[in-house]
Amino acid sequence: MRIIRAAHRQVMPWKNGGGTTAEIAVAPQGASLDDFDWRISMAHVGRDGPFSSFPGIDRTLSVLTGAGITLAFGDGERVSLDRRSAPYPFAADRAVEGVLVDGSIDDLNVMSRRGRWRHRVARLAGAASLTANEGLLALVVGVGEWHVDGAVLAAGDSAILEAPGPVDLTASAGEAALYAVWLAADR
Repeated sequence: MRIIRAAHRQVMPWKNGGGTTAEIAVAPQGASLDDFDWRISMAHVGRDGPFSSFPGIDRTLSVLTGAGITLAFGDGERVSLDRRSAPYPFAADRAVEGVLVDGSIDDLNVMSRRGRWRHRVARLAGAASLTANEGLLALVVGVGEWHVDGAVLAAGDSAILEAPGPVDLTASAGEAALYAVWLAADR
């Protein structure tokens, strides 16, 4: 299990000045935004604006903090997300505008290149036993403190486990949210 502490992630400002991104993990290591197979990151969204388009990429968005965001897609679909919402998957090459509900948010972005990798994201609020059957299992703490096979992870910390293998998770008392990300190569 590889642990990635929140304090060790590099935070990068967006080109448009509307927020920042902290990359958690990417494959292959050192890949750019144009040639990654998969990418997990957290973003601070400070104002309304368009999402960057990523042709050939599938994306899942989860709200970690703040009142929420409405995704206004170019085809007229509107989806409202907040901290209690299930992670929302969509094609990252769809035109979409993010409209903040009431102030800034922090979110979790998981992206994978269609035809090469696939991903699935689940939000957990309490103890669980998970299994990575193939590929990788990434765990990202949104809120609270979590115990992951003996290691303690705080908000913003992550762990990456290679398959195959199980992992046991418990949350400390109080509000808790952890995001499990299953990543697998398409065959």
